[in-house]
Amino acid sequence: MFRSHILVCGGTGCTSGNSMKIYDALVDRIQKAGLEKEVHVTKTGCFGLCAYGPIMIVYPEGAFYSQVKVEDVDEIVNEHIIKGRIVTRLLYKETVGEDGSIKALNDTNFYKKQHRVALRNCGVINPEKIEEYIAYDGYEALGKVLTEMTPQDVIDVISKSGLRGRGGAGFPTGRKWQFAKNSVGDKKYVCCNADEGDPGAFMDRSILEGDPHAVIEAMAIAAYAIGSDQGYIYVRAEYPIAVQRLTIAIKQAREYGLLGKNIFGTKFNFDLDIRLGAGAFVCGEETALMTSIEGHRGEPRPRPPFPAVKGLFGKPTILNNVETYANIPQIILKGADWFASMGTEKSRGTKVFALGGKIHNTGLVEIPMGTTMREIIYDIGGGCPNGKKFKAAQTGGPSGGCIPAHLIDTPIDYDNLIAIGSMMGSGGLIVMDEDNCMVDIAKFFLEFTVDESCGKCTACRIGTKRLYEMLCKVTDGTATMEDLDKMEELCYYIKENSLCGLGQTAPNPVLSTLHYFRDEYEAHVRDKRCPAGVCKKLLRYQVVADKCKGCTLCARNCPVGAISGTVKEPHVIDPNKCIKCGVCMEKCRFGAIIKA
Repeated sequence: MFRSHILVCGGTGCTSGNSMKIYDALVDRIQKAGLEKEVHVTKTGCFGLCAYGPIMIVYPEGAFYSQVKVEDVDEIVNEHIIKGRIVTRLLYKETVGEDGSIKALNDTNFYKKQHRVALRNCGVINPEKIEEYIAYDGYEALGKVLTEMTPQDVIDVISKSGLRGRGGAGFPTGRKWQFAKNSVGDKKYVCCNADEGDPGAFMDRSILEGDPHAVIEAMAIAAYAIGSDQGYIYVRAEYPIAVQRLTIAIKQAREYGLLGKNIFGTKFNFDLDIRLGAGAFVCGEETALMTSIEGHRGEPRPRPPFPAVKGLFGKPTILNNVETYANIPQIILKGADWFASMGTEKSRGTKVFALGGKIHNTGLVEIPMGTTMREIIYDIGGGCPNGKKFKAAQTGGPSGGCIPAHLIDTPIDYDNLIAIGSMMGSGGLIVMDEDNCMVDIAKFFLEFTVDESCGKCTACRIGTKRLYEMLCKVTDGTATMEDLDKMEELCYYIKENSLCGLGQTAPNPVLSTLHYFRDEYEAHVRDKRCPAGVCKKLLRYQVVADKCKGCTLCARNCPVGAISGTVKEPHVIDPNKCIKCGVCMEKCRFGAIIKA
């Protein structure tokens, strides 16, 4: 038995902040102190609170150290581990009470409204040790399924739970599995979509990095339910840590007899292989993903037939994303009613969101369906930095829409988000404040979609490009009011005529911002002005004469000599020479230069 356990975050975010160097330094320092038999140091997956990484937790005290540096290791070991004195200056501030006492992590604002199901083991276990997963009821669900349940029993439990696909579309998981089970085929496949491509989304990556065995176990359960013996995990090559840990986990599962032949002493056979994606966003669409696994260019296929009837290699196939699978073992162990007790009537369970943008507590959160946007942004996320006002939130990535501030109390579930012009998507949630231009935001996401279109269908290949050009006219100040109507018309044409979900949802950011922020579009068109001061071609830098002290600092730093004036007299900016670089505003010490 160890008297202390030190958990170091080994997720991508903290790793980029040198958390593995911190881990190595801890191991080395503990060994030099002769404490390796008393203190256990281990690496885990993501704790969720990415804004304060690198993170480490010391138990049994539960001391949550944030923004740790390699040079802090000696102090933590000397003071906390050896002398028993917690280094409070390095603790996450919310965990320190006014009397100096240490609060439990679950009592902090970021964690207390969360309910972890898919993320239950992330930040808790070492993802590279199957023994730790097994210690937390790992593979118990698979054992129960193979020894106590029929394939139909499994599907009935998943159907009753109300679990819907967490990849974005929200299709009932049990119904998908039932279709595949009922399909006739000499071979069936189970696939996992880990091709997470939304800007700002990292839910699936964190689950694979922190709890890969949960996905492996769930895929084996799905295979038993539909009658499959082969599975594929399609994961982005840009996720090296996730790929490495998946590879280790699959190897360990095979060694333990949890993959391969006669699993749990039954006649059930199932094995898994990894396929790396080349970074094509369109391969998040199920038919394009399967086409890529087959070794072809990742392009979508017309549906029907649907993959449950004719999927990978022309055989019946089910495809779910990482988060969907991560829920399966717990549903089997705790029952359909337990899962259905969380969330809303039509959206059961929890949802993981990657919280980013203009928000204090960026990171990974898992909340019950039906939690309001206000709770996520203010109670969990801590609101917008620098006292700025919340303006909008983008959900669903490039496929979603922008939710304005006046709808902040909308409960988040599949149907409510669609009703207000957005969608759940895979779970990216980007927060925007008053300094964001909504036209520029729509242009950013549409530019991404234009680049990621596979080009197979005309509506998407050409339509998104023309739509992007219209948005450029708006931000350049050359559009007309008629262009706004043409944009809206083109949006609906693209949605109705595109082959796959990429094109069908690509116009959503434009439509939602046109609907909720039309005044900003009209300001760009009519007044040739960007209200947020973002669109460069519409900017005008001006000197406020009453504030200008005539220090000449702006004029001396202007790269094109656009500022004139004498010492101790107000200066003037020539708009015809100004290249709108913003240097003058940065250099002014008196706030005398503004963007108009």
